[in-house]
Amino acid sequence: MRTAGPPDDAGHPPPGSPGERRRFAELQERLAPLFRRVFHDRHAPQTVVVVPSMSLDAGELAKLAAATHYEERLLCLLMLLRQPRTHVVYVTSAPVDPAIVDYYLHLLPGVPPGHARRRLTLLACDDDGATPLTAKLLARPALLARIGAAVADPESAHLTCFNATALERTLAVRLGIPLYACDPALAHLGTKSGSRELFRRAGVALPDGFERLRDVHDVAGALVALRRADPTLRRAVVKLDEGFSGEGNATFAYDGAPGGAALAAWVRDELPTRLRFEAAGETWERYLPKLAAMGGVAECFLEGADARSPSVQCRVDPLRRASIISTHDQLLGGPSGQVYWGCTFPAAGPYRADIQDAGLRVAALLADEGVLGRFAVDFVSVRRGDRWESAAIEVNLRKGGTTHPYLTLQFLTDGAYDPDTGTYRSAAGRPCCYCASDNLGDPAYLGLTPDALLDIAVCHDLHFDAATQRGVTFHLLGALPAYGKLGAVAVGESHAAAERYFRGTVDTLLRAAWRRRGGA
Repeated sequence: MRTAGPPDDAGHPPPGSPGERRRFAELQERLAPLFRRVFHDRHAPQTVVVVPSMSLDAGELAKLAAATHYEERLLCLLMLLRQPRTHVVYVTSAPVDPAIVDYYLHLLPGVPPGHARRRLTLLACDDDGATPLTAKLLARPALLARIGAAVADPESAHLTCFNATALERTLAVRLGIPLYACDPALAHLGTKSGSRELFRRAGVALPDGFERLRDVHDVAGALVALRRADPTLRRAVVKLDEGFSGEGNATFAYDGAPGGAALAAWVRDELPTRLRFEAAGETWERYLPKLAAMGGVAECFLEGADARSPSVQCRVDPLRRASIISTHDQLLGGPSGQVYWGCTFPAAGPYRADIQDAGLRVAALLADEGVLGRFAVDFVSVRRGDRWESAAIEVNLRKGGTTHPYLTLQFLTDGAYDPDTGTYRSAAGRPCCYCASDNLGDPAYLGLTPDALLDIAVCHDLHFDAATQRGVTFHLLGALPAYGKLGAVAVGESHAAAERYFRGTVDTLLRAAWRRRGGA
Protein backbone atom coordinates (compact mmCIF):
# COMPACT_ATOMS: atom_id res chain seq x y z
CA MET A 1 0.00 0.00 0.00
CA ARG A 2 1.25 3.49 -0.80
CA THR A 3 2.38 5.69 2.07
CA ALA A 4 3.01 8.91 0.17
CA GLY A 5 1.82 10.71 -2.91
CA PRO A 6 -0.80 13.18 -4.06
CA PRO A 7 -4.51 12.93 -3.24
CA ASP A 8 -6.60 10.76 -5.56
CA ASP A 9 -9.10 12.13 -8.07
CA ALA A 10 -11.74 12.47 -5.35
CA GLY A 11 -9.41 14.47 -3.10
CA HIS A 12 -8.78 11.67 -0.59
CA PRO A 13 -5.35 11.67 1.05
CA PRO A 14 -3.08 8.79 0.02
CA PRO A 15 -3.28 5.56 2.04
CA GLY A 16 -1.07 5.60 5.11
CA SER A 17 -0.25 9.30 4.79
CA PRO A 18 -0.34 11.76 7.72
CA GLY A 19 -3.33 13.39 6.03
CA GLU A 20 -5.26 10.13 6.01
CA ARG A 21 -4.42 9.48 9.66
CA ARG A 22 -5.63 12.95 10.61
CA ARG A 23 -8.87 12.49 8.70
CA PHE A 24 -9.37 9.07 10.31
CA ALA A 25 -8.88 10.56 13.79
CA GLU A 26 -11.47 13.23 13.00
CA LEU A 27 -13.99 10.61 11.89
CA GLN A 28 -13.38 8.54 15.04
CA GLU A 29 -14.41 11.49 17.18
CA ARG A 30 -17.98 10.99 15.93
CA LEU A 31 -18.29 7.58 17.64
CA ALA A 32 -18.83 8.78 21.22
CA PRO A 33 -21.80 11.08 20.46
CA LEU A 34 -23.22 8.48 18.06
CA PHE A 35 -22.93 5.82 20.75
CA ARG A 36 -24.71 8.04 23.27
CA ARG A 37 -27.59 8.64 20.84
CA VAL A 38 -28.06 5.11 19.56
CA PHE A 39 -26.94 2.53 22.12
CA HIS A 40 -29.90 2.80 24.48
CA ASP A 41 -32.53 3.89 21.93
CA ARG A 42 -33.70 1.18 19.53
CA HIS A 43 -35.70 3.80 17.60
CA ALA A 44 -32.72 6.03 16.90
CA PRO A 45 -31.92 6.25 13.17
CA GLN A 46 -28.55 4.80 12.17
CA THR A 47 -26.79 3.06 9.30
CA VAL A 48 -24.36 0.23 9.94
CA VAL A 49 -22.01 -0.60 7.06
CA VAL A 50 -20.73 -4.16 7.48
CA VAL A 51 -17.57 -5.09 5.57
CA PRO A 52 -16.62 -8.54 6.94
CA SER A 53 -13.22 -8.62 5.25
CA MET A 54 -10.69 -11.07 6.67
CA SER A 55 -7.74 -8.75 6.12
CA LEU A 56 -5.14 -11.21 7.36
CA ASP A 57 -1.84 -12.59 6.12
CA ALA A 58 -2.54 -14.20 2.74
CA GLY A 59 -0.39 -17.26 3.42
CA GLU A 60 -2.05 -17.94 6.75
CA LEU A 61 -5.53 -17.27 5.34
CA ALA A 62 -4.90 -19.82 2.57
CA LYS A 63 -4.87 -22.52 5.26
CA LEU A 64 -8.57 -21.87 5.97
CA ALA A 65 -10.99 -23.87 3.81
CA ALA A 66 -13.81 -21.77 2.29
CA ALA A 67 -12.17 -18.58 3.58
CA THR A 68 -14.27 -16.24 1.40
CA HIS A 69 -17.48 -17.67 2.86
CA TYR A 70 -16.33 -16.66 6.33
CA GLU A 71 -17.59 -13.22 5.31
CA GLU A 72 -21.05 -14.71 6.03
CA ARG A 73 -20.33 -15.15 9.74
CA LEU A 74 -21.29 -11.54 10.42
CA LEU A 75 -24.68 -11.99 8.78
CA CYS A 76 -25.85 -12.23 12.39
CA LEU A 77 -25.61 -8.41 12.25
CA LEU A 78 -28.65 -8.43 9.97
CA MET A 79 -30.55 -8.88 13.20
CA LEU A 80 -29.80 -5.23 13.94
CA LEU A 81 -32.74 -4.70 11.59
CA ARG A 82 -35.06 -5.57 14.45
CA GLN A 83 -34.48 -1.91 15.40
CA PRO A 84 -37.10 -0.25 13.20
CA ARG A 85 -35.03 2.77 12.07
CA THR A 86 -31.74 0.97 11.54
CA HIS A 87 -30.38 0.44 8.02
CA VAL A 88 -27.72 -2.17 7.30
CA VAL A 89 -25.41 -2.13 4.28
CA TYR A 90 -23.76 -5.55 3.99
CA VAL A 91 -20.93 -6.00 1.49
CA THR A 92 -19.38 -9.29 0.39
CA SER A 93 -16.93 -10.57 -2.21
CA ALA A 94 -19.56 -12.73 -3.93
CA PRO A 95 -23.35 -12.34 -3.74
CA VAL A 96 -25.02 -14.07 -0.80
CA ASP A 97 -27.61 -16.70 -1.73
CA PRO A 98 -31.08 -15.08 -1.27
CA ALA A 99 -32.18 -18.17 0.69
CA ILE A 100 -29.51 -17.38 3.30
CA VAL A 101 -30.64 -13.77 3.60
CA ASP A 102 -34.28 -14.89 3.96
CA TYR A 103 -33.20 -17.31 6.69
CA TYR A 104 -31.67 -14.52 8.79
CA LEU A 105 -34.58 -12.14 8.24
CA HIS A 106 -37.06 -14.77 9.37
CA LEU A 107 -35.09 -15.17 12.60
CA LEU A 108 -35.85 -11.55 13.52
CA PRO A 109 -38.13 -11.37 16.56
CA GLY A 110 -40.94 -8.84 16.41
CA VAL A 111 -40.23 -7.40 12.93
CA PRO A 112 -41.91 -8.45 9.66
CA PRO A 113 -39.21 -9.72 7.26
CA GLY A 114 -40.49 -7.40 4.52
CA HIS A 115 -40.02 -4.34 6.73
CA ALA A 116 -36.49 -5.42 7.56
CA ARG A 117 -35.71 -6.21 3.93
CA ARG A 118 -36.51 -2.66 2.86
CA ARG A 119 -33.84 -1.40 5.25
CA LEU A 120 -31.16 -3.79 4.00
CA THR A 121 -28.75 -3.07 1.17
CA LEU A 122 -26.72 -6.02 -0.10
CA LEU A 123 -23.72 -5.29 -2.32
CA ALA A 124 -21.04 -7.57 -3.75
CA CYS A 125 -17.78 -7.27 -5.66
CA ASP A 126 -18.59 -10.31 -7.82
CA ASP A 127 -15.07 -11.49 -7.07
CA ASP A 128 -14.45 -14.55 -4.90
CA GLY A 129 -10.67 -14.39 -5.27
CA ALA A 130 -8.27 -14.58 -2.32
CA THR A 131 -7.69 -10.81 -2.09
CA PRO A 132 -9.19 -9.32 1.12
CA LEU A 133 -12.67 -7.90 0.58
CA THR A 134 -11.60 -4.40 1.68
CA ALA A 135 -8.86 -4.32 -0.95
CA LYS A 136 -11.41 -5.35 -3.58
CA LEU A 137 -13.66 -2.48 -2.52
CA LEU A 138 -10.88 0.09 -2.62
CA ALA A 139 -10.16 -0.96 -6.19
CA ARG A 140 -13.81 -0.33 -7.19
CA PRO A 141 -14.69 3.38 -6.88
CA ALA A 142 -18.14 2.81 -8.40
CA LEU A 143 -18.98 0.27 -5.70
CA LEU A 144 -17.72 2.63 -2.99
CA ALA A 145 -20.05 5.26 -4.42
CA ARG A 146 -22.98 2.82 -4.15
CA ILE A 147 -22.14 2.21 -0.50
CA GLY A 148 -22.00 5.95 0.10
CA ALA A 149 -25.35 6.43 -1.64
CA ALA A 150 -26.92 3.86 0.71
CA VAL A 151 -25.87 5.90 3.77
CA ALA A 152 -28.64 8.46 4.31
CA ASP A 153 -26.81 10.41 7.05
CA PRO A 154 -23.04 9.95 7.50
CA GLU A 155 -23.30 11.57 10.94
CA SER A 156 -25.44 8.60 12.08
CA ALA A 157 -23.42 5.87 10.42
CA HIS A 158 -20.42 3.72 11.23
CA LEU A 159 -18.37 0.97 9.66
CA THR A 160 -17.84 -2.43 11.29
CA CYS A 161 -15.52 -5.18 10.14
CA PHE A 162 -13.90 -8.47 11.14
CA ASN A 163 -10.49 -6.97 11.85
CA ALA A 164 -9.07 -3.50 11.39
CA THR A 165 -5.95 -2.95 9.28
CA ALA A 166 -4.62 -0.05 7.25
CA LEU A 167 -7.04 -1.17 4.52
CA GLU A 168 -10.05 -0.62 6.77
CA ARG A 169 -8.70 2.76 7.87
CA THR A 170 -8.48 3.82 4.23
CA LEU A 171 -11.99 2.48 3.61
CA ALA A 172 -13.41 4.51 6.51
CA VAL A 173 -11.80 7.67 5.14
CA ARG A 174 -13.04 6.98 1.60
CA LEU A 175 -16.59 6.42 2.90
CA GLY A 176 -16.43 9.36 5.30
CA ILE A 177 -17.72 7.38 8.30
CA PRO A 178 -15.99 6.20 11.51
CA LEU A 179 -14.76 2.66 12.09
CA TYR A 180 -16.01 0.94 15.24
CA ALA A 181 -12.84 -1.09 15.79
CA CYS A 182 -9.32 -0.80 17.04
CA ASP A 183 -7.16 1.81 15.30
CA PRO A 184 -4.80 -0.13 13.00
CA ALA A 185 -1.93 1.89 14.50
CA LEU A 186 -2.46 -0.21 17.67
CA ALA A 187 -2.49 -3.59 15.91
CA HIS A 188 0.91 -4.50 17.40
CA LEU A 189 -0.82 -4.91 20.78
CA GLY A 190 -2.69 -7.91 19.37
CA THR A 191 0.29 -9.81 17.97
CA LYS A 192 1.63 -12.78 19.91
CA SER A 193 4.68 -10.73 20.97
CA GLY A 194 2.59 -7.68 21.79
CA SER A 195 0.20 -9.82 23.84
CA ARG A 196 2.98 -11.24 26.01
CA GLU A 197 4.37 -7.77 26.66
CA LEU A 198 0.88 -6.53 27.50
CA PHE A 199 0.27 -9.37 29.97
CA ARG A 200 3.44 -8.51 31.86
CA ARG A 201 2.39 -4.87 32.10
CA ALA A 202 -1.08 -5.90 33.34
CA GLY A 203 0.38 -8.24 35.97
CA VAL A 204 -1.32 -11.25 34.36
CA ALA A 205 0.27 -14.71 34.50
CA LEU A 206 1.64 -16.02 31.18
CA PRO A 207 3.76 -19.00 30.13
CA ASP A 208 7.52 -18.60 30.35
CA GLY A 209 8.82 -17.65 26.94
CA PHE A 210 10.39 -15.18 24.56
CA GLU A 211 9.00 -12.81 21.96
CA ARG A 212 10.17 -10.77 18.95
CA LEU A 213 11.85 -13.82 17.39
CA ARG A 214 12.85 -13.43 13.74
CA ASP A 215 15.06 -16.31 12.62
CA VAL A 216 16.30 -19.81 13.33
CA HIS A 217 18.95 -18.53 15.75
CA ASP A 218 16.31 -16.66 17.80
CA VAL A 219 14.02 -19.70 17.93
CA ALA A 220 16.77 -22.15 18.77
CA GLY A 221 18.11 -19.86 21.49
CA ALA A 222 14.65 -19.48 23.02
CA LEU A 223 14.03 -23.24 23.00
CA VAL A 224 17.39 -23.88 24.67
CA ALA A 225 16.75 -21.24 27.34
CA LEU A 226 13.30 -22.66 28.14
CA ARG A 227 14.65 -26.18 28.63
CA ARG A 228 17.56 -24.99 30.75
CA ALA A 229 15.18 -23.00 32.95
CA ASP A 230 13.01 -26.12 33.39
CA PRO A 231 14.81 -29.44 32.71
CA THR A 232 11.46 -31.27 33.07
CA LEU A 233 9.83 -29.31 30.20
CA ARG A 234 8.46 -31.78 27.64
CA ARG A 235 7.31 -29.44 24.88
CA ALA A 236 7.47 -25.83 23.75
CA VAL A 237 5.33 -24.02 21.21
CA VAL A 238 6.49 -21.63 18.49
CA LYS A 239 3.90 -19.16 17.15
CA LEU A 240 3.84 -16.69 14.28
CA ASP A 241 3.02 -13.21 15.55
CA GLU A 242 0.10 -12.81 13.13
CA GLY A 243 -1.09 -16.41 12.94
CA PHE A 244 -4.74 -17.05 13.80
CA SER A 245 -6.94 -19.94 14.94
CA GLY A 246 -3.77 -21.79 15.96
CA GLU A 247 -2.78 -22.39 12.32
CA GLY A 248 0.52 -20.49 12.75
CA ASN A 249 1.63 -22.65 15.68
CA ALA A 250 4.15 -25.48 15.88
CA THR A 251 5.34 -27.66 18.77
CA PHE A 252 8.85 -28.79 19.64
CA ALA A 253 9.32 -31.92 21.77
CA TYR A 254 12.41 -32.33 23.94
CA ASP A 255 12.32 -36.14 23.94
CA GLY A 256 15.90 -37.41 23.99
CA ALA A 257 17.39 -33.97 24.57
CA PRO A 258 20.86 -34.02 26.17
CA GLY A 259 21.74 -31.87 29.14
CA GLY A 260 24.53 -29.41 29.65
CA ALA A 261 26.53 -27.82 26.86
CA ALA A 262 25.33 -30.34 24.26
CA LEU A 263 21.74 -29.03 24.39
CA ALA A 264 22.27 -25.99 22.12
CA ALA A 265 23.77 -27.99 19.25
CA TRP A 266 21.07 -30.66 19.61
CA VAL A 267 18.23 -28.13 19.40
CA ARG A 268 19.80 -26.41 16.40
CA ASP A 269 20.24 -29.70 14.56
CA GLU A 270 16.83 -31.11 15.46
CA LEU A 271 14.75 -27.99 14.91
CA PRO A 272 14.03 -28.31 11.14
CA THR A 273 12.72 -31.88 11.44
CA ARG A 274 11.37 -32.01 14.99
CA LEU A 275 9.07 -28.98 14.81
CA ARG A 276 5.48 -30.21 14.31
CA PHE A 277 3.15 -27.75 12.59
CA GLU A 278 -0.55 -27.41 13.36
CA ALA A 279 -1.41 -26.44 9.77
CA ALA A 280 -1.59 -29.34 7.34
CA GLY A 281 1.11 -29.14 4.68
CA GLU A 282 3.20 -26.50 6.46
CA THR A 283 6.99 -26.97 6.20
CA TRP A 284 10.06 -25.54 7.88
CA GLU A 285 11.16 -24.01 4.58
CA ARG A 286 7.89 -22.08 4.21
CA TYR A 287 7.64 -21.24 7.90
CA LEU A 288 11.00 -19.45 8.19
CA PRO A 289 10.20 -16.62 5.72
CA LYS A 290 6.90 -16.00 7.53
CA LEU A 291 8.76 -15.82 10.84
CA ALA A 292 11.21 -13.33 9.36
CA ALA A 293 8.38 -11.21 7.93
CA MET A 294 6.06 -11.04 10.93
CA GLY A 295 8.07 -12.26 13.93
CA GLY A 296 7.02 -14.79 16.50
CA VAL A 297 7.26 -16.18 20.01
CA ALA A 298 8.38 -19.37 21.75
CA GLU A 299 6.91 -20.38 25.06
CA CYS A 300 6.36 -23.35 27.33
CA PHE A 301 3.58 -25.70 26.28
CA LEU A 302 1.36 -25.86 29.36
CA GLU A 303 0.32 -29.45 30.00
CA GLY A 304 -1.75 -31.39 32.48
CA ALA A 305 -4.13 -34.32 32.72
CA ASP A 306 -6.99 -31.81 32.76
CA ALA A 307 -6.26 -28.76 30.61
CA ARG A 308 -8.80 -26.30 29.17
CA SER A 309 -8.66 -23.39 26.73
CA PRO A 310 -11.05 -20.70 27.97
CA SER A 311 -11.33 -17.18 26.59
CA VAL A 312 -12.76 -13.90 27.81
CA GLN A 313 -14.48 -11.53 25.38
CA CYS A 314 -14.18 -7.86 26.24
CA ARG A 315 -15.23 -4.54 24.82
CA VAL A 316 -14.02 -0.98 25.09
CA ASP A 317 -16.92 1.21 24.02
CA PRO A 318 -16.60 4.67 22.41
CA LEU A 319 -16.89 6.22 25.88
CA ARG A 320 -13.66 4.32 26.75
CA ARG A 321 -15.36 2.01 29.24
CA ALA A 322 -13.91 -1.51 29.44
CA SER A 323 -16.23 -4.41 30.22
CA ILE A 324 -16.55 -8.20 30.09
CA ILE A 325 -18.99 -9.38 27.40
CA SER A 326 -18.77 -13.16 27.73
CA THR A 327 -16.60 -16.16 28.52
CA HIS A 328 -16.19 -19.35 26.50
CA ASP A 329 -14.47 -22.69 26.70
CA GLN A 330 -12.79 -23.15 23.34
CA LEU A 331 -12.91 -26.54 21.63
CA LEU A 332 -9.58 -27.22 19.95
CA GLY A 333 -8.27 -29.77 17.47
CA GLY A 334 -5.22 -30.23 15.28
CA PRO A 335 -2.12 -32.38 15.90
CA SER A 336 -1.49 -31.00 19.39
CA GLY A 337 -4.84 -29.39 20.19
CA GLN A 338 -4.12 -25.78 19.22
CA VAL A 339 -6.44 -25.23 16.24
CA TYR A 340 -9.79 -23.59 16.96
CA TRP A 341 -12.77 -25.85 16.21
CA GLY A 342 -15.64 -24.39 18.23
CA CYS A 343 -16.74 -23.26 21.67
CA THR A 344 -19.19 -23.69 24.51
CA PHE A 345 -20.77 -20.78 26.38
CA PRO A 346 -20.41 -19.68 29.08
CA ALA A 347 -17.06 -20.94 30.41
CA ALA A 348 -17.99 -23.57 32.95
CA GLY A 349 -14.85 -24.21 34.94
CA PRO A 350 -13.90 -22.95 38.39
CA TYR A 351 -11.24 -20.86 36.66
CA ARG A 352 -13.93 -18.51 35.28
CA ALA A 353 -13.55 -15.83 37.96
CA ASP A 354 -9.76 -15.79 37.63
CA ILE A 355 -9.75 -15.37 33.85
CA GLN A 356 -12.44 -12.68 34.03
CA ASP A 357 -10.33 -10.72 36.50
CA ALA A 358 -7.25 -11.10 34.30
CA GLY A 359 -9.23 -10.25 31.17
CA LEU A 360 -10.60 -7.07 32.71
CA ARG A 361 -7.11 -5.95 33.75
CA VAL A 362 -5.92 -6.45 30.18
CA ALA A 363 -9.01 -4.64 28.84
CA ALA A 364 -8.42 -1.66 31.13
CA LEU A 365 -4.83 -1.39 29.95
CA LEU A 366 -5.94 -1.61 26.31
CA ALA A 367 -8.52 1.11 26.94
CA ASP A 368 -5.73 3.32 28.28
CA GLU A 369 -3.79 2.63 25.07
CA GLY A 370 -6.76 3.81 22.99
CA VAL A 371 -8.06 0.43 21.83
CA LEU A 372 -11.73 0.41 20.79
CA GLY A 373 -14.28 -2.32 20.11
CA ARG A 374 -14.49 -6.06 20.75
CA PHE A 375 -11.52 -8.30 21.44
CA ALA A 376 -10.73 -11.55 23.23
CA VAL A 377 -8.08 -12.75 25.68
CA ASP A 378 -7.26 -16.45 25.39
CA PHE A 379 -5.97 -18.59 28.26
CA VAL A 380 -4.78 -22.07 29.09
CA SER A 381 -6.13 -23.39 32.40
CA VAL A 382 -4.61 -26.53 33.96
CA ARG A 383 -5.75 -28.42 37.03
CA ARG A 384 -2.99 -28.75 39.63
CA GLY A 385 -4.33 -30.97 42.40
CA ASP A 386 -7.44 -29.30 43.81
CA ARG A 387 -6.86 -25.91 42.16
CA TRP A 388 -6.62 -24.46 38.66
CA GLU A 389 -3.78 -22.38 37.26
CA SER A 390 -4.53 -20.09 34.32
CA ALA A 391 -2.08 -18.35 32.03
CA ALA A 392 -2.91 -15.81 29.31
CA ILE A 393 -1.55 -16.74 25.89
CA GLU A 394 -2.81 -14.13 23.42
CA VAL A 395 -5.03 -11.13 22.71
CA ASN A 396 -7.15 -11.12 19.54
CA LEU A 397 -7.92 -7.50 18.64
CA ARG A 398 -10.73 -8.47 16.28
CA LYS A 399 -13.97 -10.33 16.10
CA GLY A 400 -13.35 -14.05 16.32
CA GLY A 401 -14.96 -17.46 16.35
CA THR A 402 -16.89 -16.71 19.54
CA THR A 403 -18.26 -13.35 18.35
CA HIS A 404 -21.04 -14.38 15.99
CA PRO A 405 -22.48 -17.17 18.22
CA TYR A 406 -22.78 -14.75 21.12
CA LEU A 407 -24.23 -11.95 18.99
CA THR A 408 -26.76 -14.42 17.56
CA LEU A 409 -27.87 -15.48 21.04
CA GLN A 410 -28.07 -11.88 22.20
CA PHE A 411 -30.12 -10.72 19.21
CA LEU A 412 -32.51 -13.68 19.50
CA THR A 413 -33.11 -13.50 23.25
CA ASP A 414 -32.42 -9.89 24.33
CA GLY A 415 -30.41 -11.30 27.20
CA ALA A 416 -27.09 -10.53 28.85
CA TYR A 417 -24.16 -12.29 30.48
CA ASP A 418 -23.68 -11.65 34.20
CA PRO A 419 -19.95 -11.80 35.02
CA ASP A 420 -20.68 -12.06 38.75
CA THR A 421 -22.59 -15.33 38.41
CA GLY A 422 -21.16 -16.58 35.12
CA THR A 423 -24.65 -17.09 33.71
CA TYR A 424 -26.63 -15.75 30.77
CA ARG A 425 -30.34 -15.08 31.01
CA SER A 426 -32.72 -14.02 28.28
CA ALA A 427 -35.06 -11.05 28.69
CA ALA A 428 -37.68 -13.59 29.77
CA GLY A 429 -35.37 -14.82 32.53
CA ARG A 430 -34.48 -18.15 30.92
CA PRO A 431 -30.92 -19.44 31.36
CA CYS A 432 -29.15 -19.98 28.03
CA CYS A 433 -26.02 -21.91 27.08
CA TYR A 434 -24.73 -22.93 23.68
CA CYS A 435 -22.32 -25.15 21.81
CA ALA A 436 -21.06 -23.73 18.50
CA SER A 437 -18.69 -24.52 15.66
CA ASP A 438 -17.69 -23.13 12.25
CA ASN A 439 -16.23 -26.47 11.24
CA LEU A 440 -18.99 -28.98 10.55
CA GLY A 441 -17.71 -30.60 7.39
CA ASP A 442 -18.46 -33.90 5.68
CA PRO A 443 -18.50 -35.19 2.09
CA ALA A 444 -22.23 -35.82 2.58
CA TYR A 445 -22.82 -32.07 2.51
CA LEU A 446 -21.14 -31.50 -0.86
CA GLY A 447 -23.65 -30.19 -3.37
CA LEU A 448 -26.22 -29.54 -0.65
CA THR A 449 -27.91 -26.14 -1.12
CA PRO A 450 -28.79 -23.82 1.77
CA ASP A 451 -32.49 -24.40 1.00
CA ALA A 452 -32.02 -28.16 1.22
CA LEU A 453 -30.12 -27.89 4.50
CA LEU A 454 -32.79 -25.67 6.04
CA ASP A 455 -35.48 -28.06 4.82
CA ILE A 456 -33.73 -30.85 6.72
CA ALA A 457 -33.47 -28.68 9.83
CA VAL A 458 -37.13 -27.66 9.82
CA CYS A 459 -38.45 -31.15 9.06
CA HIS A 460 -36.44 -32.60 11.95
CA ASP A 461 -37.41 -29.88 14.47
CA LEU A 462 -33.88 -28.50 14.75
CA HIS A 463 -34.76 -24.91 13.86
CA PHE A 464 -34.46 -22.33 16.65
CA ASP A 465 -37.83 -21.83 18.36
CA ALA A 466 -38.40 -18.22 19.45
CA ALA A 467 -41.13 -19.29 21.91
CA THR A 468 -38.92 -21.67 23.89
CA GLN A 469 -35.64 -19.92 23.01
CA ARG A 470 -34.14 -23.31 22.32
CA GLY A 471 -32.83 -24.94 19.17
CA VAL A 472 -30.21 -24.45 16.46
CA THR A 473 -29.20 -21.65 14.10
CA PHE A 474 -26.88 -22.14 11.14
CA HIS A 475 -24.19 -20.07 9.45
CA LEU A 476 -21.57 -20.42 6.69
CA LEU A 477 -24.34 -21.91 4.57
CA GLY A 478 -22.78 -20.54 1.40
CA ALA A 479 -19.84 -22.94 1.87
CA LEU A 480 -22.09 -26.01 1.69
CA PRO A 481 -22.29 -26.79 -2.04
CA ALA A 482 -18.61 -26.52 -2.91
CA TYR A 483 -16.89 -27.27 0.40
CA GLY A 484 -19.35 -29.47 2.32
CA LYS A 485 -18.92 -27.19 5.32
CA LEU A 486 -21.18 -25.16 7.60
CA GLY A 487 -21.47 -23.78 11.12
CA ALA A 488 -24.08 -24.16 13.84
CA VAL A 489 -25.04 -22.68 17.22
CA ALA A 490 -27.08 -24.99 19.46
CA VAL A 491 -28.87 -23.23 22.33
CA GLY A 492 -30.14 -25.02 25.43
CA GLU A 493 -31.00 -24.30 29.04
CA SER A 494 -27.72 -25.86 30.25
CA HIS A 495 -24.37 -26.94 28.86
CA ALA A 496 -25.54 -30.54 28.77
CA ALA A 497 -28.74 -29.62 26.91
CA ALA A 498 -26.86 -27.46 24.40
CA GLU A 499 -24.37 -30.24 23.71
CA ARG A 500 -27.22 -32.74 23.24
CA TYR A 501 -28.83 -30.37 20.72
CA PHE A 502 -25.50 -30.00 18.97
CA ARG A 503 -24.67 -33.70 18.78
CA GLY A 504 -28.22 -34.53 17.74
CA THR A 505 -28.08 -31.87 15.02
CA VAL A 506 -24.83 -33.23 13.59
CA ASP A 507 -26.16 -36.82 13.59
CA THR A 508 -29.47 -35.82 12.01
CA LEU A 509 -27.91 -33.65 9.30
CA LEU A 510 -25.44 -36.37 8.33
CA ARG A 511 -28.08 -39.09 8.12
CA ALA A 512 -30.44 -36.91 6.11
CA ALA A 513 -27.68 -35.65 3.81
CA TRP A 514 -26.48 -39.18 3.05
CA ARG A 515 -30.03 -40.27 2.31
CA ARG A 516 -30.39 -37.39 -0.17
CA ARG A 517 -27.21 -38.56 -1.87
CA GLY A 518 -28.58 -42.09 -2.11
CA GLY A 519 -26.43 -43.49 0.67
CA ALA A 520 -27.37 -45.84 3.47
